[in-house]
Amino acid sequence: MTRKAVLQALSSVIHPDRGHDIARLGLVRDLAVTSEEVTFTLHAGAPGSRLALEGAALCTKAVKAAFDDNIRVSVKVVAKGSAGQSVPLGVQHMIAVASGKGGVGKSTVAVNLAAALARQGYQVGLVDTDIYGPSVPVMMGTGTDRPRVNRARKIIPLQKHGVHLLSMGFLVDDSQAVIWRGPMVSSAVKQFLNDAEWGELDFLILDLPPGTGDIQLTIVQTVKLAGAVVVSTPQRVALADARKGVAMFEKVNVPVLGIIENMAWFTPPDMQDRKYYLFGQGGAKALAAEVGVPLLAEIPLEQQVREAGDDGTPVVLGRPYSASAMAFRQATDRMVAALSGFSSDLPVAPVIEYR
Repeated sequence: MTRKAVLQALSSVIHPDRGHDIARLGLVRDLAVTSEEVTFTLHAGAPGSRLALEGAALCTKAVKAAFDDNIRVSVKVVAKGSAGQSVPLGVQHMIAVASGKGGVGKSTVAVNLAAALARQGYQVGLVDTDIYGPSVPVMMGTGTDRPRVNRARKIIPLQKHGVHLLSMGFLVDDSQAVIWRGPMVSSAVKQFLNDAEWGELDFLILDLPPGTGDIQLTIVQTVKLAGAVVVSTPQRVALADARKGVAMFEKVNVPVLGIIENMAWFTPPDMQDRKYYLFGQGGAKALAAEVGVPLLAEIPLEQQVREAGDDGTPVVLGRPYSASAMAFRQATDRMVAALSGFSSDLPVAPVIEYR
Protein backbone atom coordinates (compact mmCIF):
# COMPACT_ATOMS: atom_id res chain seq x y z
CA MET A 1 0.00 0.00 0.00
CA THR A 2 1.81 3.08 -1.28
CA ARG A 3 0.87 6.71 -1.54
CA LYS A 4 0.53 6.36 -5.32
CA ALA A 5 -1.68 3.30 -4.94
CA VAL A 6 -3.93 5.08 -2.45
CA LEU A 7 -4.33 8.05 -4.80
CA GLN A 8 -5.22 5.59 -7.55
CA ALA A 9 -7.89 4.09 -5.31
CA LEU A 10 -9.26 7.53 -4.46
CA SER A 11 -9.49 8.36 -8.16
CA SER A 12 -12.59 6.15 -8.20
CA VAL A 13 -14.39 8.77 -6.07
CA ILE A 14 -16.09 11.20 -8.44
CA HIS A 15 -16.94 14.70 -7.29
CA PRO A 16 -20.77 14.64 -7.20
CA ASP A 17 -21.07 18.14 -8.65
CA ARG A 18 -18.07 18.40 -11.00
CA GLY A 19 -17.83 15.05 -12.74
CA HIS A 20 -14.07 14.55 -12.19
CA ASP A 21 -12.36 12.34 -9.64
CA ILE A 22 -11.20 13.97 -6.41
CA ALA A 23 -7.54 13.00 -6.89
CA ARG A 24 -7.41 14.61 -10.32
CA LEU A 25 -9.05 17.76 -8.93
CA GLY A 26 -6.33 18.02 -6.29
CA LEU A 27 -8.78 17.75 -3.39
CA VAL A 28 -6.77 15.10 -1.53
CA ARG A 29 -4.15 16.78 0.66
CA ASP A 30 -1.77 15.83 3.49
CA LEU A 31 -1.86 12.16 2.47
CA ALA A 32 0.03 9.86 4.85
CA VAL A 33 0.19 6.09 4.39
CA THR A 34 1.42 3.35 6.73
CA SER A 35 0.92 -0.41 6.60
CA GLU A 36 -2.20 -0.11 8.75
CA GLU A 37 -3.59 3.39 8.29
CA VAL A 38 -4.37 6.01 5.66
CA THR A 39 -4.92 9.63 6.69
CA PHE A 40 -5.59 12.69 4.55
CA THR A 41 -7.52 15.93 4.25
CA LEU A 42 -10.39 16.22 1.79
CA HIS A 43 -10.83 19.78 0.53
CA ALA A 44 -14.59 19.73 -0.06
CA GLY A 45 -15.42 23.33 -1.00
CA ALA A 46 -18.54 24.92 0.44
CA PRO A 47 -19.96 23.72 3.79
CA GLY A 48 -23.09 21.67 3.21
CA SER A 49 -22.07 20.59 -0.29
CA ARG A 50 -22.62 16.97 -1.30
CA LEU A 51 -18.89 16.29 -1.20
CA ALA A 52 -18.59 17.81 2.28
CA LEU A 53 -21.43 15.61 3.52
CA GLU A 54 -20.67 12.37 1.69
CA GLY A 55 -16.97 12.58 0.83
CA ALA A 56 -15.49 10.94 3.93
CA ALA A 57 -17.71 7.87 3.59
CA LEU A 58 -17.03 7.55 -0.15
CA CYS A 59 -13.27 7.83 0.35
CA THR A 60 -13.23 5.31 3.18
CA LYS A 61 -15.19 2.84 1.09
CA ALA A 62 -12.86 3.28 -1.90
CA VAL A 63 -9.67 2.70 0.13
CA LYS A 64 -11.03 -0.35 1.96
CA ALA A 65 -12.30 -1.85 -1.30
CA ALA A 66 -8.90 -1.44 -2.93
CA PHE A 67 -6.82 -2.88 -0.07
CA ASP A 68 -8.31 -4.39 3.07
CA ASP A 69 -11.50 -3.85 5.00
CA ASN A 70 -9.45 -3.71 8.21
CA ILE A 71 -7.38 -0.71 7.06
CA ARG A 72 -8.00 2.36 9.22
CA VAL A 73 -9.00 5.37 7.13
CA SER A 74 -9.03 8.83 8.72
CA VAL A 75 -10.46 11.63 6.58
CA LYS A 76 -10.47 15.24 7.72
CA VAL A 77 -13.03 17.20 5.70
CA VAL A 78 -12.22 20.89 5.20
CA ALA A 79 -15.12 22.92 3.85
CA LYS A 80 -13.97 26.51 4.20
CA GLY A 81 -11.03 28.78 3.38
CA SER A 82 -8.44 30.17 5.79
CA ALA A 83 -9.39 33.12 7.97
CA GLY A 84 -8.48 36.47 6.47
CA GLN A 85 -8.52 35.19 2.91
CA SER A 86 -11.30 34.14 0.59
CA VAL A 87 -11.95 32.29 -2.63
CA PRO A 88 -14.61 33.51 -5.08
CA LEU A 89 -17.82 31.58 -4.56
CA GLY A 90 -17.81 28.38 -6.60
CA VAL A 91 -14.06 28.39 -7.35
CA GLN A 92 -12.13 25.34 -6.22
CA HIS A 93 -8.48 26.25 -6.92
CA MET A 94 -6.86 29.61 -7.64
CA ILE A 95 -3.41 29.42 -9.24
CA ALA A 96 -1.15 32.40 -9.92
CA VAL A 97 1.16 32.43 -12.95
CA ALA A 98 4.01 34.82 -12.21
CA SER A 99 7.44 35.94 -13.37
CA GLY A 100 10.15 38.06 -11.85
CA LYS A 101 10.57 40.11 -15.03
CA GLY A 102 8.68 40.93 -18.19
CA GLY A 103 9.23 39.41 -21.62
CA VAL A 104 9.56 35.79 -20.55
CA GLY A 105 6.20 34.66 -21.98
CA LYS A 106 4.20 34.52 -18.75
CA SER A 107 0.88 35.41 -20.40
CA THR A 108 1.53 32.85 -23.15
CA VAL A 109 2.01 30.24 -20.44
CA ALA A 110 -1.12 31.36 -18.55
CA VAL A 111 -3.46 31.18 -21.54
CA ASN A 112 -2.11 27.79 -22.62
CA LEU A 113 -2.42 26.33 -19.12
CA ALA A 114 -6.02 27.55 -18.98
CA ALA A 115 -6.83 26.25 -22.47
CA ALA A 116 -5.19 22.89 -21.75
CA LEU A 117 -7.24 22.49 -18.57
CA ALA A 118 -10.45 23.39 -20.41
CA ARG A 119 -9.60 20.88 -23.14
CA GLN A 120 -9.38 18.17 -20.47
CA GLY A 121 -12.95 18.96 -19.40
CA TYR A 122 -12.31 21.17 -16.39
CA GLN A 123 -14.31 24.32 -15.73
CA VAL A 124 -11.68 27.07 -16.00
CA GLY A 125 -11.42 30.83 -15.57
CA LEU A 126 -8.57 33.18 -16.47
CA VAL A 127 -8.04 36.64 -14.96
CA ASP A 128 -5.62 39.04 -16.62
CA THR A 129 -4.40 41.06 -13.63
CA ASP A 130 -1.84 43.02 -15.68
CA ILE A 131 -3.84 46.23 -15.68
CA TYR A 132 -1.23 48.29 -17.55
CA GLY A 133 -0.36 45.73 -20.24
CA PRO A 134 -3.21 43.23 -20.70
CA SER A 135 -2.47 40.44 -23.20
CA VAL A 136 -5.37 38.03 -22.77
CA PRO A 137 -7.83 39.74 -25.19
CA VAL A 138 -5.45 39.26 -28.13
CA MET A 139 -4.17 35.84 -27.13
CA MET A 140 -7.68 34.47 -26.56
CA GLY A 141 -9.18 36.17 -29.62
CA THR A 142 -12.08 37.96 -27.92
CA GLY A 143 -12.13 40.82 -30.42
CA THR A 144 -14.27 43.78 -29.37
CA ASP A 145 -16.53 41.79 -27.04
CA ARG A 146 -17.28 43.42 -23.69
CA PRO A 147 -18.44 41.81 -20.42
CA ARG A 148 -21.94 42.56 -19.13
CA VAL A 149 -23.22 43.24 -15.62
CA ASN A 150 -26.13 41.23 -14.21
CA ARG A 151 -28.96 42.41 -11.97
CA ALA A 152 -26.88 41.70 -8.87
CA ARG A 153 -24.26 44.15 -10.22
CA LYS A 154 -21.82 41.30 -10.83
CA ILE A 155 -19.53 41.29 -13.85
CA ILE A 156 -20.24 38.38 -16.21
CA PRO A 157 -16.92 37.14 -17.65
CA LEU A 158 -16.60 36.51 -21.37
CA GLN A 159 -16.16 32.95 -22.61
CA LYS A 160 -13.76 31.80 -25.33
CA HIS A 161 -12.22 28.41 -26.05
CA GLY A 162 -14.14 27.04 -23.06
CA VAL A 163 -12.48 29.49 -20.64
CA HIS A 164 -14.19 32.25 -18.60
CA LEU A 165 -12.21 35.48 -19.05
CA LEU A 166 -11.77 38.88 -17.44
CA SER A 167 -9.20 41.53 -18.39
CA MET A 168 -8.81 45.28 -18.25
CA GLY A 169 -8.34 44.98 -22.00
CA PHE A 170 -12.07 44.25 -22.27
CA LEU A 171 -12.94 47.56 -20.62
CA VAL A 172 -10.67 50.09 -22.31
CA ASP A 173 -9.81 50.78 -25.92
CA ASP A 174 -6.58 49.04 -26.93
CA SER A 175 -5.16 52.35 -28.15
CA GLN A 176 -5.60 53.99 -24.73
CA ALA A 177 -3.15 53.75 -21.83
CA VAL A 178 -4.34 52.99 -18.29
CA ILE A 179 -2.73 55.73 -16.18
CA TRP A 180 -3.59 54.72 -12.63
CA ARG A 181 -1.82 54.80 -9.30
CA GLY A 182 -1.32 51.63 -7.26
CA PRO A 183 -4.48 51.77 -5.08
CA MET A 184 -6.73 52.08 -8.16
CA VAL A 185 -5.02 49.10 -9.78
CA SER A 186 -5.39 47.00 -6.64
CA SER A 187 -9.07 47.95 -6.42
CA ALA A 188 -9.66 46.82 -10.01
CA VAL A 189 -8.00 43.46 -9.37
CA LYS A 190 -10.13 42.90 -6.25
CA GLN A 191 -13.24 43.68 -8.28
CA PHE A 192 -12.27 41.14 -10.96
CA LEU A 193 -11.87 38.48 -8.29
CA ASN A 194 -14.71 39.23 -5.90
CA ASP A 195 -17.36 41.09 -7.93
CA ALA A 196 -17.59 38.73 -10.90
CA GLU A 197 -20.06 35.91 -11.53
CA TRP A 198 -17.52 33.12 -12.04
CA GLY A 199 -19.92 30.25 -11.44
CA GLU A 200 -18.60 26.77 -10.61
CA LEU A 201 -14.91 26.57 -11.57
CA ASP A 202 -12.34 23.87 -10.96
CA PHE A 203 -9.49 26.29 -11.64
CA LEU A 204 -9.15 30.07 -11.77
CA ILE A 205 -5.81 31.02 -13.33
CA LEU A 206 -4.42 34.45 -12.47
CA ASP A 207 -2.04 35.97 -15.02
CA LEU A 208 0.01 38.28 -12.79
CA PRO A 209 2.03 41.25 -14.01
CA PRO A 210 5.81 40.82 -13.77
CA GLY A 211 7.59 41.64 -10.53
CA THR A 212 6.79 41.46 -6.82
CA GLY A 213 4.85 44.68 -6.21
CA ASP A 214 1.42 46.05 -5.34
CA ILE A 215 -0.81 43.72 -7.38
CA GLN A 216 0.98 40.56 -6.32
CA LEU A 217 0.74 41.53 -2.64
CA THR A 218 -2.91 42.53 -3.04
CA ILE A 219 -3.75 39.13 -4.50
CA VAL A 220 -1.91 36.93 -2.00
CA GLN A 221 -3.31 38.89 0.94
CA THR A 222 -6.89 39.01 -0.42
CA VAL A 223 -7.52 35.53 -1.80
CA LYS A 224 -6.46 32.02 -0.83
CA LEU A 225 -4.18 30.76 -3.58
CA ALA A 226 -3.80 27.02 -4.04
CA GLY A 227 -0.36 27.63 -5.50
CA ALA A 228 1.80 29.53 -7.94
CA VAL A 229 3.69 28.73 -11.14
CA VAL A 230 6.82 30.77 -11.87
CA VAL A 231 7.88 31.35 -15.49
CA SER A 232 11.44 32.06 -16.59
CA THR A 233 13.74 31.82 -19.57
CA PRO A 234 17.15 30.12 -19.34
CA GLN A 235 19.38 33.20 -19.21
CA ARG A 236 20.93 34.35 -15.97
CA VAL A 237 19.18 37.72 -15.71
CA ALA A 238 15.74 36.10 -15.97
CA LEU A 239 16.64 33.34 -13.51
CA ALA A 240 17.76 35.90 -10.91
CA ASP A 241 14.34 37.53 -11.04
CA ALA A 242 12.55 34.16 -11.06
CA ARG A 243 14.39 33.27 -7.86
CA LYS A 244 12.96 36.45 -6.30
CA GLY A 245 9.49 35.43 -7.44
CA VAL A 246 9.81 32.04 -5.75
CA ALA A 247 11.06 33.74 -2.58
CA MET A 248 8.09 36.13 -2.57
CA PHE A 249 5.54 33.32 -2.66
CA GLU A 250 7.39 31.40 0.04
CA LYS A 251 7.40 34.51 2.23
CA VAL A 252 3.62 34.86 2.01
CA ASN A 253 2.97 31.10 2.49
CA VAL A 254 1.84 30.33 -1.07
CA PRO A 255 3.20 26.99 -2.32
CA VAL A 256 5.14 27.11 -5.58
CA LEU A 257 3.82 24.25 -7.71
CA GLY A 258 6.78 24.47 -10.08
CA ILE A 259 8.86 26.43 -12.57
CA ILE A 260 8.30 26.54 -16.33
CA GLU A 261 11.24 27.36 -18.59
CA ASN A 262 10.02 29.17 -21.69
CA MET A 263 12.06 29.62 -24.89
CA ALA A 264 14.24 26.69 -23.80
CA TRP A 265 15.67 25.98 -27.26
CA PHE A 266 15.07 26.58 -30.95
CA THR A 267 14.76 23.84 -33.57
CA PRO A 268 14.79 25.01 -37.22
CA PRO A 269 11.78 23.64 -39.12
CA ASP A 270 14.09 22.06 -41.74
CA MET A 271 16.52 20.62 -39.16
CA GLN A 272 14.35 18.71 -36.70
CA ASP A 273 17.33 16.89 -35.19
CA ARG A 274 18.99 20.12 -34.01
CA LYS A 275 18.48 22.16 -30.85
CA TYR A 276 19.97 25.63 -30.49
CA TYR A 277 20.02 26.96 -26.94
CA LEU A 278 19.78 30.65 -27.78
CA PHE A 279 19.33 31.86 -24.19
CA GLY A 280 21.43 29.26 -22.38
CA GLN A 281 20.75 25.69 -21.34
CA GLY A 282 19.26 24.11 -18.23
CA GLY A 283 19.00 27.29 -16.18
CA ALA A 284 15.46 26.74 -14.91
CA LYS A 285 16.19 23.09 -14.16
CA ALA A 286 19.11 24.13 -11.97
CA LEU A 287 17.02 26.82 -10.27
CA ALA A 288 14.21 24.36 -9.56
CA ALA A 289 16.68 21.97 -7.94
CA GLU A 290 18.22 24.81 -5.94
CA VAL A 291 14.94 26.06 -4.47
CA GLY A 292 13.38 22.61 -4.13
CA VAL A 293 10.41 22.86 -6.50
CA PRO A 294 9.52 20.80 -9.60
CA LEU A 295 10.46 21.79 -13.14
CA LEU A 296 7.07 21.49 -14.81
CA ALA A 297 8.24 21.74 -18.43
CA GLU A 298 10.73 23.21 -20.87
CA ILE A 299 8.87 25.02 -23.67
CA PRO A 300 10.74 25.31 -26.98
CA LEU A 301 10.90 28.57 -28.91
CA GLU A 302 8.57 28.02 -31.87
CA GLN A 303 7.10 30.40 -34.41
CA GLN A 304 3.78 28.57 -34.02
CA VAL A 305 3.43 29.83 -30.45
CA ARG A 306 3.70 33.45 -31.57
CA GLU A 307 1.35 32.88 -34.52
CA ALA A 308 -1.22 31.14 -32.31
CA GLY A 309 -1.12 34.00 -29.81
CA ASP A 310 -1.58 36.60 -32.54
CA ASP A 311 -4.42 34.58 -34.07
CA GLY A 312 -6.25 34.37 -30.74
CA THR A 313 -6.10 30.58 -30.44
CA PRO A 314 -3.67 29.14 -27.85
CA VAL A 315 -1.15 26.76 -29.39
CA VAL A 316 -2.47 23.81 -27.34
CA LEU A 317 -5.70 24.19 -29.29
CA GLY A 318 -4.54 25.56 -32.64
CA ARG A 319 -1.44 23.36 -33.10
CA PRO A 320 -2.02 20.54 -30.61
CA TYR A 321 0.71 18.24 -32.02
CA SER A 322 3.50 20.81 -31.98
CA ALA A 323 6.40 20.37 -29.57
CA SER A 324 5.38 23.46 -27.60
CA ALA A 325 1.76 22.30 -27.25
CA MET A 326 2.89 18.93 -25.91
CA ALA A 327 5.21 20.69 -23.44
CA PHE A 328 2.35 22.92 -22.25
CA ARG A 329 0.16 19.85 -21.70
CA GLN A 330 2.98 18.22 -19.74
CA ALA A 331 3.26 21.34 -17.57
CA THR A 332 -0.51 21.32 -16.99
CA ASP A 333 -0.57 17.66 -15.95
CA ARG A 334 2.36 18.11 -13.57
CA MET A 335 0.83 21.27 -12.10
CA VAL A 336 -2.44 19.47 -11.32
CA ALA A 337 -0.53 16.53 -9.85
CA ALA A 338 1.54 18.88 -7.67
CA LEU A 339 -1.61 20.26 -6.04
CA SER A 340 -2.15 17.03 -4.11
CA GLY A 341 1.27 17.37 -2.51
CA PHE A 342 0.51 20.56 -0.61
CA SER A 343 -1.45 21.10 2.57
CA SER A 344 -4.94 22.60 2.51
CA ASP A 345 -4.21 24.10 5.94
CA LEU A 346 -1.36 26.41 4.97
CA PRO A 347 -1.07 29.43 7.28
CA VAL A 348 -2.68 32.69 6.24
CA ALA A 349 -0.42 34.95 4.20
CA PRO A 350 1.15 37.53 6.49
CA VAL A 351 0.41 41.20 5.94
CA ILE A 352 3.40 42.89 4.32
CA GLU A 353 3.60 46.63 4.69
CA TYR A 354 4.96 48.61 1.78
CA ARG A 355 5.17 52.30 0.96
